[in-house]
Amino acid sequence: MKIQRNSSTGWLQKPLSIAGAPILSIKATITHRGAVLLGKNIACDAFDETKQLRVVTHAHADHTMGLHQSLRKCEKVFMTKATKDLIDVMRGPLFLMGGFVETLDYGKTIQYEEERVTFFKADHILGAAQVLVEDVEGKRIVYTGDFRIDGTQILDADVLVIEATYGSPSCKRSFGIDLKNLLVSLVEKGLKHGTVYVFGFHGKLQEVMQILHEADVKAPFIVPEKVFHVSKVYESYGTRLGRLTLSVEREAKELLERNLPCVAFYHMNSKSVVGSSGFRICVSGWEFDSPCREIADNEYVVALSDHSDFDGLIEYVRCSKPEFVIADNFRVGYAEKLAMEIRKRLGISAVALPKR
Repeated sequence: MKIQRNSSTGWLQKPLSIAGAPILSIKATITHRGAVLLGKNIACDAFDETKQLRVVTHAHADHTMGLHQSLRKCEKVFMTKATKDLIDVMRGPLFLMGGFVETLDYGKTIQYEEERVTFFKADHILGAAQVLVEDVEGKRIVYTGDFRIDGTQILDADVLVIEATYGSPSCKRSFGIDLKNLLVSLVEKGLKHGTVYVFGFHGKLQEVMQILHEADVKAPFIVPEKVFHVSKVYESYGTRLGRLTLSVEREAKELLERNLPCVAFYHMNSKSVVGSSGFRICVSGWEFDSPCREIADNEYVVALSDHSDFDGLIEYVRCSKPEFVIADNFRVGYAEKLAMEIRKRLGISAVALPKR
């Protein structure tokens, strides 16, 4: 596919589509710095100097890149209120005061010049949003952000920009068992030996807390300060996580030091320095052969993901019915394979951007 880029607008212009399909005018691209550009005015999930508006689809680090620059140079920075609350916790309450931040509710539309921008919920972490831009020609330009398809509304699109984390046909999770029950059983097994350490990223840790709380697991929940504050944001939006105890408190220290039954939740980055001799569970979406795998003595990986697998990505594209698809080739994933499979299976023109 031959693509010409207008350097002043960032639009892709007149790409020759696959298999003789009509020439399209595509009003989106992804830059080599990871900015998802939609229409004339919007840059999502990274800074771009040509766009007046910045959107943060959710609070994970690979979608808040260049936010300091955006706060200084963009006219407005849009995000959901929950995303703002999480960033305040993760980056400090003064960080977002460096620019003009406007929170946007799901389903509410704002007008900027000749374009309309609307957020829709994405099932990922708290506050995650899909972005719809409708231009003066009536074209619907959609960026999914990161999502899990079961709880995500599929939006009709003329141009679709889609995440590609698990965009390979090898990335399918068809285990035929209830992962939540499996996780609960594994934690209860570990509690018979003492402390259970759970490692994951923000959002997924809170999902595990919710699963264990709803299953009425009888053990104290221990968390370090950052995980505690992120969890409190979740609770402020109605998520029930159970009673949390800070790891620096006397009660928590005693439980951990004596290896007594409790569940300790730590960010994945702490995995190499925390609980090395305990019963350990890592929650990761990068597991496709088995729902639960033992990787060492008393150490397991559970295939709990907050991203759609390959089938979910293909289903979104099929139901969205776009004329053209751009797969995110900046963030970790399989964008080239996803674009190829969209062309092959659905007959829709698709490309992975940015080109490498």
